[in-house]
Amino acid sequence: MFATQYAPIGITASVTETQQRILTPEAIRFLVKLSTAFESRRRQLLDARHTRQQQIHDGMLPDFPAETAEIRRSAWKVAPTPADLMDRRVEITGPTDRKMIINALNSGAKVFMADFEDSNSPTWENLLEGQVNLRDAVNGTITYTSPEGKRYEVGETPATLMVRPRGWHLVEKHFLIDGEPISASLFDFGLFFFHNARNLIRNGTGPYFYLPKMESRFEARLWNDVFLLAQDDLGISRGTIRATVLIETILAAFEMDEILWELREHSAGLNCGRWDYIFSYIKKFRNHPECVLPDRSQVTMTRPFLQSYVELLIATCHRRGAHAMGGMAAQIPIKNNPEANEAALARVRDDKLREVWAGHDGTWVAHPGLVPLAKYVFDTYMPFPNQVDRLTSTATTAPDLVRTPDGTITEAGLSTNLDVGLQYLAAWLGGNGCVPIYNLMEDAATAEICRAQVWQWVRHGATLEDGRPVTPALVTEMMDRRVEKLNGSLGHQLPVAANLYKEMIFGAQFPEFLTLRAYDYLD
Repeated sequence: MFATQYAPIGITASVTETQQRILTPEAIRFLVKLSTAFESRRRQLLDARHTRQQQIHDGMLPDFPAETAEIRRSAWKVAPTPADLMDRRVEITGPTDRKMIINALNSGAKVFMADFEDSNSPTWENLLEGQVNLRDAVNGTITYTSPEGKRYEVGETPATLMVRPRGWHLVEKHFLIDGEPISASLFDFGLFFFHNARNLIRNGTGPYFYLPKMESRFEARLWNDVFLLAQDDLGISRGTIRATVLIETILAAFEMDEILWELREHSAGLNCGRWDYIFSYIKKFRNHPECVLPDRSQVTMTRPFLQSYVELLIATCHRRGAHAMGGMAAQIPIKNNPEANEAALARVRDDKLREVWAGHDGTWVAHPGLVPLAKYVFDTYMPFPNQVDRLTSTATTAPDLVRTPDGTITEAGLSTNLDVGLQYLAAWLGGNGCVPIYNLMEDAATAEICRAQVWQWVRHGATLEDGRPVTPALVTEMMDRRVEKLNGSLGHQLPVAANLYKEMIFGAQFPEFLTLRAYDYLD
């Protein structure tokens, strides 16, 4: 136990000597100060999520809030963009292991988003080692030598660093305050900010963040208040922190103006978090049979409800002087099949063309091999740092954002959801949150779509294209066959993953997050 002026704390996992330089007494006091100030509000906001979900179950579909109409009508802008965030044409994302950080910083992308969230399995070791690695990167001391003896170090023009902490719904079970786990958001943000903010400023950049999974302006307001306290406590000027919010929940799409308004002193724009957005659509409307989605492969960004979301985000951001960032290209290069590789690159090219033509100021990729292609597309059609001054209008309505796309549910689609979800969950339980499966980089967001779709199809008795209903018996038979085929290739996590996956697919109550339920099984 460790006592602070606020509350006693307990760390329920071992800490190495290197990690102790992250969990210093001063850093711990900072974490406890953040938690003491904001934990009760965090819990109230999570309760508000449950209340809003019940209203949707009862038929009250989302709409633009009447009480904030004046914010949407008024002319205002967010704070001016820092110089090193003016050009964000290609951003690469990935977890915080040492080699990944170096490769991402050297990838040629303008920004590297170091991820404690969807592409990270939040084991205690991953989290603390990630903080050590990022501190070393900020200090310019990060190197890595592979088992084969190859040395990696950061080049002369690295990408600008941004960090994504975990969402408000998650906790860090290994760090207890008065016997209760700290918010994972405050733990991830607090440690990085405490150890790196001043050095980042000295390096000519700043503490920049991506904020995930928000559902309302009130959650953005909470983050803004966290930023204010953190800056004041370290004696850093207010507005130094900058944050890009991922619009990756259907409810946040109705409050884009309001979210920018709440964070306006600290805002660096919004991002189309497409995969979590699709998952959120399924989750929020899960009890509505008219909202059943077709195969994941058919839910593309050209579908009207996703086009409306993109158009609204770009128009909102540019009106407010903020960057409107595009979504993730999940493809990875296919080295042993040139024809398949060219087809995959063509899909990436088309996706990035759609984004730059729509008005996005940059895009995401998951693999360094895609940086040159994405950069070429944006260099060609956006030969300037950004297109924030490209103002567009949109007549997007609430029904536009919730309109369910048509399509089919196929045996192949069901099989893929079972297969990918199972493989990802087994890898995540083994400590890996960013998993290449069938030439796509899968993370928690895509795995969430997989299991949510199967739950929804079973719940509503959806029918396959060949006429068969999606029943528990059919799903169980298909999953058991897949488990048998994978047996021996995924280690001891496979049986646990299979049981968890079945529980989340067949349970009467829909688990809000796969990662929240599976976190109990992580060390």
